[in-house]
Amino acid sequence: MHRLAVWNYIYRKGLYALILSFVLQDLAFERIQGDLNQEVSSVAFDSREVMPGAIFVAISGFTVDGHRYIPAAIAQGASVIVAEQPVELPLSAPSALTLLQVQDTRDALARISANFYGRPTEKLNMVGITGTNGKTSISYFIKSILDQAGQSSGIIGTIGTLIGEELRKNKNTTPEALYLQQSFAEMAQRGIDTCVMEVSSHALSLKRVAYSSFHTGIFTNLTPDHLELHRSMEEYFEAKAMLFDMTSRCNIINADDPYGALLIQRLRTRPAALLTYGLEQDADIYADNISYAIDATRFTAHTPAGSIELEVRLPGSIYVLNSLAALAWAYASGIPLETAKAGIQAVEGIKGRMEVVYRDDHNTVIVDFAHTEDSLEKVLSTLRPYAKSRIILVFGVYAAPGKLGLDKRRAMGRVAAQHADFSVITSDNPKDQDPDAIIADIAAAMQEHQGSFKGMVDRKEAIEYALALAEKDDIVLITGKGHETSQIIGTTEIPFHEAQIVNDFKKRQLLNHGQ
Repeated sequence: MHRLAVWNYIYRKGLYALILSFVLQDLAFERIQGDLNQEVSSVAFDSREVMPGAIFVAISGFTVDGHRYIPAAIAQGASVIVAEQPVELPLSAPSALTLLQVQDTRDALARISANFYGRPTEKLNMVGITGTNGKTSISYFIKSILDQAGQSSGIIGTIGTLIGEELRKNKNTTPEALYLQQSFAEMAQRGIDTCVMEVSSHALSLKRVAYSSFHTGIFTNLTPDHLELHRSMEEYFEAKAMLFDMTSRCNIINADDPYGALLIQRLRTRPAALLTYGLEQDADIYADNISYAIDATRFTAHTPAGSIELEVRLPGSIYVLNSLAALAWAYASGIPLETAKAGIQAVEGIKGRMEVVYRDDHNTVIVDFAHTEDSLEKVLSTLRPYAKSRIILVFGVYAAPGKLGLDKRRAMGRVAAQHADFSVITSDNPKDQDPDAIIADIAAAMQEHQGSFKGMVDRKEAIEYALALAEKDDIVLITGKGHETSQIIGTTEIPFHEAQIVNDFKKRQLLNHGQ
Protein backbone atom coordinates (compact mmCIF):
# COMPACT_ATOMS: atom_id res chain seq x y z
CA MET A 1 0.00 0.00 0.00
CA HIS A 2 2.88 2.43 0.63
CA ARG A 3 3.64 2.75 -3.10
CA LEU A 4 0.00 3.55 -3.88
CA ALA A 5 -0.04 6.13 -1.09
CA VAL A 6 3.14 7.79 -2.33
CA TRP A 7 1.97 8.05 -5.87
CA ASN A 8 -1.50 9.27 -5.01
CA TYR A 9 0.25 11.97 -3.01
CA ILE A 10 2.49 12.94 -5.91
CA TYR A 11 -0.19 13.05 -8.57
CA ARG A 12 -3.20 14.09 -6.54
CA LYS A 13 -1.46 16.55 -4.20
CA GLY A 14 -1.85 15.05 -0.81
CA LEU A 15 -4.86 12.77 -0.79
CA TYR A 16 -2.77 10.20 1.06
CA ALA A 17 0.12 10.37 3.51
CA LEU A 18 2.59 8.00 5.13
CA ILE A 19 3.25 7.15 8.76
CA LEU A 20 6.48 8.74 9.98
CA SER A 21 7.79 5.53 11.54
CA PHE A 22 7.58 3.86 8.13
CA VAL A 23 9.60 6.65 6.51
CA LEU A 24 12.25 6.36 9.26
CA GLN A 25 12.88 2.62 8.71
CA ASP A 26 16.58 1.66 9.13
CA LEU A 27 17.53 5.24 10.11
CA ALA A 28 19.49 5.72 13.34
CA PHE A 29 18.15 8.76 15.18
CA GLU A 30 17.44 10.24 18.59
CA ARG A 31 13.91 11.42 19.20
CA ILE A 32 14.11 14.74 21.01
CA GLN A 33 10.34 15.23 21.04
CA GLY A 34 7.18 14.30 19.15
CA ASP A 35 5.11 11.43 17.84
CA LEU A 36 6.54 8.84 15.41
CA ASN A 37 3.08 7.58 14.45
CA GLN A 38 1.88 10.80 12.85
CA GLU A 39 1.19 11.12 9.14
CA VAL A 40 3.68 12.97 6.96
CA SER A 41 2.91 14.32 3.50
CA SER A 42 6.27 15.06 1.87
CA VAL A 43 10.02 15.52 2.32
CA ALA A 44 12.03 18.72 1.79
CA PHE A 45 15.51 20.08 2.46
CA ASP A 46 14.75 23.54 1.02
CA SER A 47 12.47 25.49 3.36
CA ARG A 48 10.82 27.15 0.36
CA GLU A 49 9.52 23.74 -0.77
CA VAL A 50 8.01 22.80 2.59
CA MET A 51 4.28 22.04 2.59
CA PRO A 52 2.01 21.34 5.58
CA GLY A 53 2.85 17.98 7.13
CA ALA A 54 6.33 17.81 5.60
CA ILE A 55 9.55 16.36 6.98
CA PHE A 56 12.23 19.06 6.79
CA VAL A 57 15.82 17.77 6.74
CA ALA A 58 18.37 20.47 7.64
CA ILE A 59 21.44 20.01 5.43
CA SER A 60 24.76 21.66 6.23
CA GLY A 61 25.88 22.82 2.76
CA PHE A 62 29.08 24.42 1.50
CA THR A 63 27.70 27.95 1.68
CA VAL A 64 24.30 27.63 3.36
CA ASP A 65 23.42 25.81 6.59
CA GLY A 66 19.89 24.44 6.46
CA HIS A 67 19.66 24.58 10.26
CA ARG A 68 19.25 28.36 9.93
CA TYR A 69 16.04 27.79 8.00
CA ILE A 70 14.31 25.54 10.53
CA PRO A 71 12.07 28.42 11.76
CA ALA A 72 11.08 29.16 8.15
CA ALA A 73 10.29 25.47 7.56
CA ILE A 74 8.13 25.37 10.69
CA ALA A 75 6.32 28.53 9.59
CA GLN A 76 5.63 26.82 6.24
CA GLY A 77 3.96 23.91 8.05
CA ALA A 78 6.69 21.31 8.59
CA SER A 79 5.59 18.78 11.19
CA VAL A 80 8.94 16.95 11.51
CA ILE A 81 12.43 18.45 11.74
CA VAL A 82 15.55 16.32 11.23
CA ALA A 83 18.79 17.98 12.33
CA GLU A 84 22.38 16.94 13.02
CA GLN A 85 23.07 19.50 15.76
CA PRO A 86 21.13 20.70 18.82
CA VAL A 87 18.23 22.92 17.81
CA GLU A 88 16.49 25.65 19.79
CA LEU A 89 12.97 25.72 18.45
CA PRO A 90 11.18 29.05 18.04
CA LEU A 91 8.52 29.91 20.61
CA SER A 92 5.96 29.79 17.82
CA ALA A 93 6.68 26.10 17.07
CA PRO A 94 3.60 23.92 17.61
CA SER A 95 3.78 21.60 20.62
CA ALA A 96 3.04 18.62 18.33
CA LEU A 97 6.22 19.23 16.28
CA THR A 98 8.52 16.20 16.08
CA LEU A 99 12.27 16.87 16.37
CA LEU A 100 14.83 14.20 15.52
CA GLN A 101 18.61 14.37 15.73
CA VAL A 102 20.90 12.28 13.51
CA GLN A 103 24.64 12.05 13.01
CA ASP A 104 24.56 13.04 9.32
CA THR A 105 21.57 14.77 7.73
CA ARG A 106 22.82 14.12 4.17
CA ASP A 107 22.75 10.41 4.93
CA ALA A 108 19.36 10.83 6.62
CA LEU A 109 17.93 12.67 3.60
CA ALA A 110 18.97 9.78 1.33
CA ARG A 111 17.46 7.15 3.63
CA ILE A 112 14.24 9.08 4.29
CA SER A 113 13.78 9.87 0.57
CA ALA A 114 14.31 6.26 -0.47
CA ASN A 115 11.82 5.06 2.14
CA PHE A 116 9.23 7.72 1.35
CA TYR A 117 9.22 6.78 -2.33
CA GLY A 118 9.08 3.05 -1.65
CA ARG A 119 12.76 2.22 -2.37
CA PRO A 120 12.19 2.53 -6.12
CA THR A 121 15.67 1.43 -7.26
CA GLU A 122 14.73 -2.07 -6.13
CA LYS A 123 12.11 -2.03 -8.92
CA LEU A 124 14.50 -0.82 -11.67
CA ASN A 125 17.48 -2.24 -13.51
CA MET A 126 19.98 0.41 -12.36
CA VAL A 127 23.10 1.17 -14.43
CA GLY A 128 25.57 3.62 -12.84
CA ILE A 129 28.33 5.18 -14.95
CA THR A 130 31.19 7.09 -13.31
CA GLY A 131 34.50 8.59 -14.41
CA THR A 132 35.73 11.98 -15.56
CA ASN A 133 34.85 11.73 -19.25
CA GLY A 134 32.56 9.63 -21.42
CA LYS A 135 29.60 9.15 -19.10
CA THR A 136 27.04 10.92 -21.29
CA SER A 137 27.86 9.16 -24.55
CA ILE A 138 27.86 5.74 -22.86
CA SER A 139 24.44 6.57 -21.39
CA TYR A 140 23.01 7.37 -24.80
CA PHE A 141 24.61 4.32 -26.44
CA ILE A 142 23.01 2.10 -23.78
CA LYS A 143 19.65 3.81 -24.16
CA SER A 144 19.77 3.27 -27.92
CA ILE A 145 20.61 -0.42 -27.40
CA LEU A 146 17.62 -0.73 -25.07
CA ASP A 147 15.42 0.97 -27.67
CA GLN A 148 16.50 -1.62 -30.23
CA ALA A 149 15.82 -4.40 -27.72
CA GLY A 150 12.29 -3.08 -27.13
CA GLN A 151 12.99 -2.19 -23.51
CA SER A 152 12.07 1.13 -21.92
CA SER A 153 14.66 3.29 -20.23
CA GLY A 154 15.26 6.57 -18.47
CA ILE A 155 18.45 8.63 -18.18
CA ILE A 156 19.74 10.85 -15.38
CA GLY A 157 22.87 12.82 -16.20
CA THR A 158 24.67 15.88 -17.46
CA ILE A 159 22.20 16.70 -20.23
CA GLY A 160 19.22 16.24 -17.89
CA THR A 161 16.69 13.67 -16.70
CA LEU A 162 14.96 11.86 -19.55
CA ILE A 163 11.76 10.00 -18.66
CA GLY A 164 9.93 8.77 -21.72
CA GLU A 165 10.24 11.59 -24.25
CA GLU A 166 10.37 14.34 -21.61
CA LEU A 167 13.79 15.89 -20.91
CA ARG A 168 14.07 17.89 -17.68
CA LYS A 169 17.02 20.06 -16.77
CA ASN A 170 19.11 19.00 -13.75
CA LYS A 171 20.85 21.47 -11.48
CA ASN A 172 23.64 18.92 -10.99
CA THR A 173 24.89 15.96 -13.05
CA THR A 174 23.51 13.80 -10.24
CA PRO A 175 20.64 15.59 -8.43
CA GLU A 176 20.21 15.66 -4.66
CA ALA A 177 18.94 12.46 -3.04
CA LEU A 178 15.35 13.67 -2.69
CA TYR A 179 15.03 14.59 -6.37
CA LEU A 180 16.77 11.38 -7.42
CA GLN A 181 14.35 9.19 -5.49
CA GLN A 182 11.42 11.17 -6.92
CA SER A 183 12.73 10.49 -10.45
CA PHE A 184 13.36 6.80 -9.72
CA ALA A 185 9.85 6.46 -8.33
CA GLU A 186 8.33 8.13 -11.38
CA MET A 187 10.26 5.78 -13.67
CA ALA A 188 9.09 2.75 -11.70
CA GLN A 189 5.50 4.02 -11.68
CA ARG A 190 5.59 4.47 -15.47
CA GLY A 191 6.80 0.90 -15.93
CA ILE A 192 10.29 1.84 -17.16
CA ASP A 193 12.67 -1.12 -17.15
CA THR A 194 16.13 0.44 -16.85
CA CYS A 195 17.54 3.64 -15.41
CA VAL A 196 20.91 4.64 -16.90
CA MET A 197 22.57 7.15 -14.62
CA GLU A 198 25.73 9.26 -14.64
CA VAL A 199 27.06 9.08 -11.09
CA SER A 200 29.30 12.01 -10.24
CA SER A 201 32.00 12.02 -7.58
CA HIS A 202 30.06 14.78 -5.81
CA ALA A 203 27.00 12.55 -5.67
CA LEU A 204 28.98 9.70 -4.16
CA SER A 205 30.87 11.86 -1.64
CA LEU A 206 27.76 13.80 -0.63
CA LYS A 207 25.62 10.64 -0.33
CA ARG A 208 23.10 11.64 -2.98
CA VAL A 209 22.99 8.05 -4.26
CA ALA A 210 23.15 6.38 -0.86
CA TYR A 211 20.55 3.61 -0.37
CA SER A 212 20.17 3.19 -4.13
CA SER A 213 20.60 -0.32 -5.52
CA PHE A 214 22.77 -0.57 -8.65
CA HIS A 215 22.89 -3.71 -10.76
CA THR A 216 25.80 -2.57 -12.96
CA GLY A 217 28.64 -0.09 -12.51
CA ILE A 218 30.76 1.29 -15.37
CA PHE A 219 34.09 3.13 -14.91
CA THR A 220 35.42 5.24 -17.79
CA ASN A 221 38.61 7.02 -16.70
CA LEU A 222 40.03 9.49 -14.20
CA THR A 223 41.74 12.77 -15.03
CA PRO A 224 42.11 15.93 -12.89
CA ASP A 225 38.71 17.50 -12.20
CA HIS A 226 36.64 18.59 -9.20
CA LEU A 227 39.76 18.74 -7.05
CA GLU A 228 38.26 21.72 -5.23
CA LEU A 229 36.10 19.11 -3.47
CA HIS A 230 38.40 16.10 -3.37
CA ARG A 231 41.79 17.82 -2.82
CA SER A 232 43.82 15.03 -4.44
CA MET A 233 43.56 12.49 -7.24
CA GLU A 234 43.64 9.69 -4.66
CA GLU A 235 40.63 11.16 -2.85
CA TYR A 236 38.88 11.71 -6.19
CA PHE A 237 39.49 8.06 -7.12
CA GLU A 238 38.19 6.79 -3.78
CA ALA A 239 35.00 8.82 -4.31
CA LYS A 240 34.46 7.23 -7.73
CA ALA A 241 35.28 3.76 -6.38
CA MET A 242 32.37 4.00 -3.92
CA LEU A 243 29.94 3.18 -6.74
CA PHE A 244 31.40 -0.32 -7.07
CA ASP A 245 30.60 -1.10 -3.46
CA MET A 246 26.94 -0.57 -4.39
CA THR A 247 26.67 -2.95 -7.39
CA SER A 248 25.20 -6.45 -7.28
CA ARG A 249 25.56 -7.99 -10.76
CA CYS A 250 28.43 -6.64 -12.86
CA ASN A 251 31.25 -4.08 -12.89
CA ILE A 252 32.60 -2.89 -16.26
CA ILE A 253 36.00 -1.17 -16.14
CA ASN A 254 38.23 0.61 -18.67
CA ALA A 255 41.46 -1.42 -18.58
CA ASP A 256 43.42 1.29 -20.44
CA ASP A 257 43.08 3.81 -17.63
CA PRO A 258 45.64 3.57 -14.79
CA TYR A 259 42.95 4.10 -12.19
CA GLY A 260 40.81 1.57 -14.01
CA ALA A 261 43.64 -0.95 -13.64
CA LEU A 262 43.76 -0.22 -9.90
CA LEU A 263 40.00 -0.68 -9.66
CA ILE A 264 40.17 -3.98 -11.57
CA GLN A 265 42.57 -5.40 -9.00
CA ARG A 266 40.33 -4.23 -6.18
CA LEU A 267 37.17 -5.74 -7.72
CA ARG A 268 38.47 -9.21 -8.59
CA THR A 269 37.34 -10.62 -5.24
CA ARG A 270 33.91 -8.91 -5.21
CA PRO A 271 30.74 -10.98 -5.72
CA ALA A 272 29.64 -8.95 -8.77
CA ALA A 273 30.98 -10.17 -12.13
CA LEU A 274 33.91 -8.19 -13.61
CA LEU A 275 34.23 -7.24 -17.29
CA THR A 276 37.00 -5.12 -18.81
CA TYR A 277 37.17 -3.13 -22.03
CA GLY A 278 39.96 -1.28 -23.78
CA LEU A 279 42.11 -0.61 -26.82
CA GLU A 280 45.64 -0.83 -25.43
CA GLN A 281 45.57 -3.39 -22.61
CA ASP A 282 44.29 -6.96 -22.55
CA ALA A 283 40.53 -6.76 -22.05
CA ASP A 284 37.40 -8.89 -22.35
CA ILE A 285 35.87 -6.48 -24.89
CA TYR A 286 38.28 -4.79 -27.30
CA ALA A 287 38.56 -3.36 -30.82
CA ASP A 288 40.95 -3.60 -33.74
CA ASN A 289 41.02 -2.74 -37.46
CA ILE A 290 40.08 0.82 -36.50
CA SER A 291 39.46 3.30 -39.31
CA TYR A 292 38.97 6.95 -38.33
CA ALA A 293 37.11 9.63 -40.28
CA ILE A 294 35.82 13.11 -39.39
CA ASP A 295 32.20 11.95 -39.19
CA ALA A 296 32.51 8.30 -38.09
CA THR A 297 34.82 5.58 -36.83
CA ARG A 298 34.73 1.98 -38.09
CA PHE A 299 36.24 -1.00 -36.28
CA THR A 300 35.89 -4.66 -35.35
CA ALA A 301 34.63 -5.22 -31.82
CA HIS A 302 35.50 -8.47 -30.05
CA THR A 303 33.50 -9.89 -27.14
CA PRO A 304 33.28 -13.29 -25.41
CA ALA A 305 30.08 -13.82 -27.44
CA GLY A 306 31.77 -13.16 -30.79
CA SER A 307 32.96 -10.32 -33.03
CA ILE A 308 31.07 -7.71 -35.04
CA GLU A 309 31.85 -4.86 -37.41
CA LEU A 310 30.77 -1.53 -35.93
CA GLU A 311 30.45 2.05 -37.09
CA VAL A 312 30.25 4.81 -34.47
CA ARG A 313 28.99 8.10 -35.88
CA LEU A 314 31.29 10.15 -33.71
CA PRO A 315 35.00 10.66 -34.40
CA GLY A 316 37.96 9.61 -32.30
CA SER A 317 39.23 6.80 -30.10
CA ILE A 318 37.28 8.09 -27.09
CA TYR A 319 34.01 7.11 -28.79
CA VAL A 320 35.42 3.70 -29.69
CA LEU A 321 36.10 3.17 -25.98
CA ASN A 322 32.69 4.50 -24.98
CA SER A 323 30.91 2.24 -27.46
CA LEU A 324 32.91 -0.74 -26.15
CA ALA A 325 31.68 0.07 -22.63
CA ALA A 326 28.10 0.03 -23.91
CA LEU A 327 28.79 -3.20 -25.80
CA ALA A 328 30.19 -4.75 -22.60
CA TRP A 329 27.00 -3.76 -20.78
CA ALA A 330 24.87 -5.34 -23.53
CA TYR A 331 26.92 -8.56 -23.36
CA ALA A 332 26.58 -8.68 -19.56
CA SER A 333 22.82 -8.12 -19.92
CA GLY A 334 22.35 -10.96 -22.40
CA ILE A 335 21.44 -8.67 -25.31
CA PRO A 336 22.42 -10.14 -28.70
CA LEU A 337 25.42 -8.57 -30.46
CA GLU A 338 23.40 -7.62 -33.52
CA THR A 339 20.89 -5.78 -31.36
CA ALA A 340 23.72 -3.96 -29.57
CA LYS A 341 25.30 -3.09 -32.92
CA ALA A 342 22.03 -1.66 -34.23
CA GLY A 343 21.66 0.42 -31.09
CA ILE A 344 25.16 1.89 -31.19
CA GLN A 345 24.94 2.66 -34.90
CA ALA A 346 21.57 4.37 -34.44
CA VAL A 347 23.23 7.12 -32.38
CA GLU A 348 23.93 9.77 -34.98
CA GLY A 349 25.16 12.38 -32.54
CA ILE A 350 25.00 13.51 -28.93
CA LYS A 351 24.22 17.10 -28.05
CA GLY A 352 27.35 19.04 -27.19
CA ARG A 353 29.69 16.11 -27.89
CA MET A 354 31.73 16.79 -31.05
CA GLU A 355 28.54 18.38 -32.35
CA VAL A 356 28.85 20.02 -35.75
CA VAL A 357 26.66 23.10 -35.32
CA TYR A 358 27.57 24.66 -38.69
CA ARG A 359 29.29 23.48 -41.85
CA ASP A 360 29.64 24.95 -45.34
CA ASP A 361 32.24 25.04 -48.09
CA HIS A 362 34.16 27.64 -46.09
CA ASN A 363 34.66 26.02 -42.67
CA THR A 364 33.24 23.81 -39.92
CA VAL A 365 32.13 24.86 -36.44
CA ILE A 366 32.08 22.25 -33.67
CA VAL A 367 30.82 22.50 -30.08
CA ASP A 368 32.14 20.10 -27.44
CA PHE A 369 31.77 19.78 -23.67
CA ALA A 370 35.54 19.28 -23.16
CA HIS A 371 36.29 21.05 -19.87
CA THR A 372 39.34 19.22 -18.53
CA GLU A 373 42.89 19.17 -19.87
CA ASP A 374 42.52 15.51 -20.86
CA SER A 375 39.22 15.94 -22.71
CA LEU A 376 40.45 19.11 -24.43
CA GLU A 377 43.60 17.36 -25.60
CA LYS A 378 41.58 14.41 -26.88
CA VAL A 379 39.15 16.52 -28.92
CA LEU A 380 41.95 18.61 -30.43
CA SER A 381 44.01 15.52 -31.25
CA THR A 382 40.95 13.88 -32.81
CA LEU A 383 40.32 16.85 -35.10
CA ARG A 384 43.95 17.46 -36.09
CA PRO A 385 44.18 14.80 -38.87
CA TYR A 386 41.08 16.28 -40.56
CA ALA A 387 42.04 19.94 -40.32
CA LYS A 388 43.03 21.08 -43.82
CA SER A 389 44.05 24.42 -42.36
CA ARG A 390 43.89 25.86 -38.82
CA ILE A 391 42.04 24.81 -35.68
CA ILE A 392 40.75 27.96 -33.99
CA LEU A 393 39.82 27.20 -30.40
CA VAL A 394 37.41 29.16 -28.18
CA PHE A 395 37.62 28.08 -24.55
CA GLY A 396 37.62 29.14 -20.92
CA VAL A 397 37.93 27.44 -17.56
CA TYR A 398 35.14 27.41 -14.98
CA ALA A 399 35.77 29.16 -11.69
CA ALA A 400 37.59 26.63 -9.52
CA PRO A 401 39.12 28.39 -6.51
CA GLY A 402 42.68 28.64 -5.18
CA LYS A 403 45.75 26.73 -6.29
CA LEU A 404 43.69 23.89 -7.74
CA GLY A 405 41.92 26.35 -10.02
CA LEU A 406 45.24 27.91 -11.05
CA ASP A 407 46.73 24.48 -11.82
CA LYS A 408 43.73 23.64 -14.01
CA ARG A 409 43.87 26.94 -15.88
CA ARG A 410 47.58 26.53 -16.55
CA ALA A 411 47.08 22.94 -17.72
CA MET A 412 44.28 23.95 -20.09
CA GLY A 413 46.44 26.80 -21.42
CA ARG A 414 49.31 24.41 -22.09
CA VAL A 415 47.05 21.99 -24.01
CA ALA A 416 45.59 24.83 -26.09
CA ALA A 417 49.06 26.19 -26.91
CA GLN A 418 50.32 22.77 -27.98
CA HIS A 419 47.32 21.56 -30.00
CA ALA A 420 45.40 24.57 -31.38
CA ASP A 421 46.71 26.95 -34.04
CA PHE A 422 45.02 29.96 -32.47
CA SER A 423 42.96 30.30 -29.30
CA VAL A 424 40.43 32.83 -28.10
CA ILE A 425 40.52 32.64 -24.30
CA THR A 426 37.23 33.67 -22.75
CA SER A 427 34.88 33.11 -19.82
CA ASP A 428 33.19 29.81 -19.05
CA ASN A 429 31.15 30.15 -15.84
CA PRO A 430 33.18 32.74 -13.91
CA LYS A 431 30.59 32.88 -11.11
CA ASP A 432 31.94 35.17 -8.37
CA GLN A 433 35.57 35.14 -9.57
CA ASP A 434 37.29 37.79 -11.66
CA PRO A 435 37.08 36.65 -15.33
CA ASP A 436 40.03 38.87 -16.28
CA ALA A 437 42.19 37.12 -13.67
CA ILE A 438 41.11 33.68 -14.94
CA ILE A 439 41.98 34.64 -18.51
CA ALA A 440 45.34 36.09 -17.37
CA ASP A 441 46.26 32.77 -15.72
CA ILE A 442 45.46 30.85 -18.91
CA ALA A 443 47.27 33.41 -21.05
CA ALA A 444 50.43 33.11 -18.93
CA ALA A 445 50.52 29.36 -19.58
CA MET A 446 49.94 29.87 -23.30
CA GLN A 447 52.79 32.38 -23.48
CA GLU A 448 55.05 29.95 -21.66
CA HIS A 449 54.29 27.31 -24.30
CA GLN A 450 54.47 29.69 -27.28
CA GLY A 451 50.77 29.59 -28.07
CA SER A 452 48.97 32.15 -30.24
CA PHE A 453 45.91 33.65 -28.57
CA LYS A 454 43.65 36.57 -27.78
CA GLY A 455 41.76 37.12 -24.53
CA MET A 456 38.14 38.33 -24.53
CA VAL A 457 35.95 38.29 -21.41
CA ASP A 458 32.60 38.32 -23.23
CA ARG A 459 32.05 34.74 -24.48
CA LYS A 460 29.60 35.75 -27.21
CA GLU A 461 32.08 38.31 -28.56
CA ALA A 462 34.84 35.69 -28.36
CA ILE A 463 32.82 33.21 -30.43
CA GLU A 464 31.98 35.85 -33.03
CA TYR A 465 35.61 36.99 -33.16
CA ALA A 466 36.73 33.41 -33.89
CA LEU A 467 34.06 32.99 -36.57
CA ALA A 468 35.08 36.25 -38.25
CA LEU A 469 38.74 35.22 -38.10
CA ALA A 470 38.13 31.83 -39.73
CA GLU A 471 39.35 31.42 -43.28
CA LYS A 472 38.67 28.70 -45.82
CA ASP A 473 39.14 25.17 -44.45
CA ASP A 474 39.57 26.34 -40.85
CA ILE A 475 37.81 24.43 -38.07
CA VAL A 476 36.37 26.53 -35.24
CA LEU A 477 36.12 24.49 -32.04
CA ILE A 478 34.14 25.90 -29.09
CA THR A 479 34.65 23.95 -25.86
CA GLY A 480 33.59 23.92 -22.24
CA LYS A 481 29.82 24.29 -22.31
CA GLY A 482 28.69 21.72 -24.88
CA HIS A 483 24.97 21.03 -24.38
CA GLU A 484 24.55 23.82 -21.81
CA THR A 485 22.27 26.71 -22.72
CA SER A 486 23.17 29.18 -19.97
CA GLN A 487 26.16 30.92 -18.44
CA ILE A 488 26.65 31.82 -14.77
CA ILE A 489 28.15 35.26 -14.15
CA GLY A 490 28.25 36.24 -10.49
CA THR A 491 25.06 34.73 -9.08
CA THR A 492 23.07 35.31 -12.28
CA GLU A 493 22.32 32.55 -14.79
CA ILE A 494 21.77 34.01 -18.25
CA PRO A 495 20.57 32.27 -21.44
CA PHE A 496 23.52 31.31 -23.62
CA HIS A 497 23.10 28.97 -26.59
CA GLU A 498 26.30 28.55 -28.59
CA ALA A 499 24.77 26.82 -31.61
CA GLN A 500 22.30 29.69 -31.93
CA ILE A 501 25.06 32.29 -31.59
CA VAL A 502 27.06 30.56 -34.34
CA ASN A 503 24.15 30.27 -36.75
CA ASP A 504 22.93 33.82 -36.14
CA PHE A 505 26.42 35.16 -36.85
CA LYS A 506 26.76 33.07 -40.01
CA LYS A 507 23.40 34.33 -41.29
CA ARG A 508 24.50 37.93 -40.77
CA GLN A 509 27.83 37.18 -42.40
CA LEU A 510 26.14 35.72 -45.49
CA LEU A 511 23.77 38.68 -45.72
CA ASN A 512 26.65 41.14 -45.51
CA HIS A 513 28.61 39.28 -48.17
CA GLY A 514 25.54 39.29 -50.40
CA GLN A 515 25.17 43.07 -50.27
